[in-house]
Amino acid sequence: MMIAPACRAFAFAAAVFLVAAPAWSAANAPPSPAAAGPDVGDPVARARALIREFKFNEALAVLRPLTRGGGAHADVLFLFGFAAIEASRQPDIAEAERDALLDDAIGSLRVMLNDRPGLVRVRLELARAFFYKGEDSLSRRHFERVLAGEPPPAVAANVQRFLAQIRARRGWRMHAGAAIAPDTNIGGTSAQRTLYIWGLPFQRDAEELTTSGVGVSVWAGGEYRYPLDGGLGLRAGGDISRRDYAGERFDRLFLSGHAGPRWLVDRNTEVSLLASVRRRWTANVPDHDDFGLRVEAGHRFTRRVTANARTAWHGRGYRARKFLDGPVADLSLGGSWVITPTLRANAATGYGRERPKAERWRHDRRWLRLGVTVALPLGFTVGGGGEVRRTGYESNWGFFTPGGEPRRDRTRSLRLSVHNRAFTVLGFSPRLSVVNEVRTTNAQLHDYKRTSGELSFVRQF
Repeated sequence: MMIAPACRAFAFAAAVFLVAAPAWSAANAPPSPAAAGPDVGDPVARARALIREFKFNEALAVLRPLTRGGGAHADVLFLFGFAAIEASRQPDIAEAERDALLDDAIGSLRVMLNDRPGLVRVRLELARAFFYKGEDSLSRRHFERVLAGEPPPAVAANVQRFLAQIRARRGWRMHAGAAIAPDTNIGGTSAQRTLYIWGLPFQRDAEELTTSGVGVSVWAGGEYRYPLDGGLGLRAGGDISRRDYAGERFDRLFLSGHAGPRWLVDRNTEVSLLASVRRRWTANVPDHDDFGLRVEAGHRFTRRVTANARTAWHGRGYRARKFLDGPVADLSLGGSWVITPTLRANAATGYGRERPKAERWRHDRRWLRLGVTVALPLGFTVGGGGEVRRTGYESNWGFFTPGGEPRRDRTRSLRLSVHNRAFTVLGFSPRLSVVNEVRTTNAQLHDYKRTSGELSFVRQF
């Protein structure tokens, strides 16, 4: 992997930064070696001297025995992680050895951040380790948190160079996960038992009412980015998700793909134009296909604030319900604010429009979503958020609405999640999420309440 001179220079500057221990480093790094006690004080001092001389392998030989058995002092973990990163940058090192060193560094630094997520100096080294290993999504996330820690101008400038390389370089961005998904109302159906038609009551069959159950969900996706000249590049990727419940009635499968050019307008702005195809299966039978285009844009306003926009148009065609064929358009605007290295907030709003052949089903929708996540000690990350969605239909809904007026829906949902960064199974971390959703409407049989959950195992590549 070729690393720009600016990033290589940053690696050597980091060693000087570590040894000199300026005010920002002292405030955000582990305690000084003197606090480690006589058992590890001398080895730590010797390792620090070796790092000062850029003898990283020798420093690792001193530090590695001190990391075994758990309970290693913070200074030992930090110096070990730093030395492992720098040792991995040696020329002509075998790829397997390089990855092993970076894994050692990531493991050591993660232990520290699990206990003290506010250690910005440690997070900087973890971001570098992910960068050198090519895990760009994780690297970018940690670099953004470093910028929220108000680093010195020279450090911030180098972090921005790393972020620019992440945006521009070739490679895969991938994700995958699986979950156990209980749901009190799998299909989002109304619990209303009596339907009134022109004032006369009719009773619904029991099988038409709400159904609860526990399902299994899996998903995966990836995208390859290939840079060209002049800030231009190509993107191509796809996603797949599958959710299964007992029987086939509520089974869902979704598959999508996209490809197109990407333009890095400047160091803070990018725009993509993508061809997009999508297919959805319901009860294991193809339901509808989408073919269209979407435009995506992103911009970084400050060290802490980023924004994104997306608009898409697709022509939708159903296999059986041809009366629903027609164009589908969406527009969304969102942003993220890294308030502190441990606290992130996000918001998004959007508008959608569908114009199928059947006038009754033509509608507009508007939505607003807010969320926040906070990293806590002991490896826990807690998140919460909510969404409000309003949908308005154009045409007469007959006996479903009073006087046959157009249907109006309002849906709100609340989500809580708990994630433990310290626990992984084969590289996947557990996350527990609970969502409560309620739709109110003026149309009979179209309101619902549901509470769903997920015990998911997620890996960010």
